Amino acid sequence: MLKRLTLLWTVLRGDARQLWFALRHPLAPGWLKLGTALIALYVISPIDLIPDVLPVIGWVDDLVLVPLAIRWLLKFLPPEIAQAAAARRTR
Repeated sequence: MLKRLTLLWTVLRGDARQLWFALRHPLAPGWLKLGTALIALYVISPIDLIPDVLPVIGWVDDLVLVPLAIRWLLKFLPPEIAQAAAARRTR
């Protein structure tokens, strides 16, 4: 279980960093900014798909949906932005 959480954190941290670099790119499309704002709103919103008052299960939806949403946004990045963000991430 700890190995899975460590792997999830590593992937999320890398993807979140790549998303941050893509957002700051001058050619970043508006849908990317809107999608990132919606992800952030979902994280801080008291309204969830599964309420957080349910022990563990309420947090699992956040731990699964947020990384999936970030990956989904990164998948549709324009190639020039994706390359620039990936190059900057490896520095």
